[in-house]
Amino acid sequence: MEKYNAIYQDSILNKESFWAAQAARIRWYKQPSVILSQNEKGFYRWFADGEINMAALCLDHQVESGRGDQTALIYDSPVSKTVKRYTYRELLELVSRFAGGLQQRGVTKGDTVVIYMPMIPQAVIAMLACARIGAIHSVVFGGFAPHELAMRIDDAHPKAVISASFGIEFDKIIPYKPLVDKAIGEATHKPPLHIFYERNGMYDQLDGVTEIEFDLLLQAEPAGPVPVLSTDPLYILYTSGTTGKPKGIIRDHGGYATALKFSMDQFYDARPGDVYWAASDVGWVVGHSYIVYGPLLQGCTTVLYEGKPIRTPDAGAFWRVVSEHRVNVMFTAPTAIRAIKKEDHEGSLLKRYDLSSLRTLFLAGERCDPPTWNWIRELLQKPVIDHWWQTETGWPMVGIMMGVAHQEPKAGSAGLPVCGYEIHILSDEGVELGKGKEGYIAAKLPLPPGCLPTLWNNDDRFIAGYLQHFPGYYQTGDGGYLDEDGYCYIMGRVDDVINVSGHRLSTGEMEELVASHPAVAECAVMGIADELRGQRPIALVVLKDGQHPDEEVLEEELVNLIREKIGAVAFFRNAALVKRLPKTRSGKILRKTIRQIADGETYTVPSTIDDPKILEEIRETLEERRLGLAFRM
Repeated sequence: MEKYNAIYQDSILNKESFWAAQAARIRWYKQPSVILSQNEKGFYRWFADGEINMAALCLDHQVESGRGDQTALIYDSPVSKTVKRYTYRELLELVSRFAGGLQQRGVTKGDTVVIYMPMIPQAVIAMLACARIGAIHSVVFGGFAPHELAMRIDDAHPKAVISASFGIEFDKIIPYKPLVDKAIGEATHKPPLHIFYERNGMYDQLDGVTEIEFDLLLQAEPAGPVPVLSTDPLYILYTSGTTGKPKGIIRDHGGYATALKFSMDQFYDARPGDVYWAASDVGWVVGHSYIVYGPLLQGCTTVLYEGKPIRTPDAGAFWRVVSEHRVNVMFTAPTAIRAIKKEDHEGSLLKRYDLSSLRTLFLAGERCDPPTWNWIRELLQKPVIDHWWQTETGWPMVGIMMGVAHQEPKAGSAGLPVCGYEIHILSDEGVELGKGKEGYIAAKLPLPPGCLPTLWNNDDRFIAGYLQHFPGYYQTGDGGYLDEDGYCYIMGRVDDVINVSGHRLSTGEMEELVASHPAVAECAVMGIADELRGQRPIALVVLKDGQHPDEEVLEEELVNLIREKIGAVAFFRNAALVKRLPKTRSGKILRKTIRQIADGETYTVPSTIDDPKILEEIRETLEERRLGLAFRM
């Protein structure tokens, strides 16, 4: 802990000198002299007078440093049966030409571009090309409903929309052009330029005026990198908001580059030349930070995977990728590991592959329950590091900094605060709570570089959503506690804390217990309305493959487990079996939506849901079991 404490305290007590030193480790067109400042609204800014270009850091700098012939990107697509590699020099050529093509068609510094694509190399090329010319990209997960895409178009006002002919979900072809056409038809703002990458000709002939082919832009003269201010936006990334209107998280250039370089070195311990694989999607923050910008900025080889942890073709898919491409550092979501565990809980598929190249597995995206963490750690016999961060922060807030010191992780904990993040546990009134006491997780301002400076065209919403509740702090929206050693335990969103007869109880703690049952693959616990107690918890349970317990017996065992570990005060009485849980595409379980169904409340199907049909299955289960006010006789 001594080495960690020294670097961490330096980052908190000497913020400006600490981050100035980190900024000096990347290449600037103009080295910043102003390290930390505040604008007229009091929002913090990092390296305000610095000039930089993210694409140049990721590509030009790597080629100039002698990495031109190193593989920059491995595209591995089991759904299209394709593996393709691009060197840094090849990727630079493609990105430069596409950037030139955008410039020829009127896209310039400060313009916005919406990218609506599957996990193919052209998505990465489009992102980097926008960054190269100072355009602001906004990646929307390919396959999102047209209405959701239309809302983002109206908010971002893009000059261009870049898409592809289709995406592939497992073995299903999803045509994108009809979705894009419908979204543009619905949107008030009409982007003047529509660019489509053709995957085997799955759409009608383009008109050649507003609709043009992706490959035509690659015929342009290469464009050089355009220097931008550190504080200029690199991208907008939309995340779901409580109002139903998406929130546009802004990421700047200079602070983000500094933070990513620091995190690749000090947190992930990823070295130049390593093969780094974030098994995520470019529609999510993990894809932006650790598929595209972070690994390339560090001089790593990054893996772009178009597939799933299961059924492409089986639950050994991830281990095949690690083995075949000699992955050194891997990052995925706990939900992916649980899906693998459900189908291959003995780990027999994993044992077929040579995983000797893998040094560390990192998990994030939702809380990793101890049974899942223990299962994968025992199978891999390698460090498994759970960590916690958000779309808003862009890089880790809490975890084990593997590039600093290999502290021992604790099951159920996301780890220790990362350099730059001063984590506090506060009561609803803003009073600091003692060790072991659960409350709101907040980070003292200023946040370190790389975090959101505000929301796109909505400073008021930024203040109301993140700064207002606890003045002087960033409110994360998550609840948890710190133990005696300073390890942080993330127990879920604040609205996942339920109140049973006046007792505030964590559904995360109950989920941990339910998931420890040997027959349970994964579960969700949420509080539903109760006329007598205010709320009471119920569990929805997915069984491991090959497990067929009697539902009543299993329910009784789980009830006894909660009663023994938490007490009768929890009033846990019901556990219902379901085939699958409703989740977002990034793996977060939609507990709030399940609760709204049980309580008979009006709810909106979240734009990020993986499969809307699952909600109807959940409704049928709740109705059959008479769980919730909506289904009482």
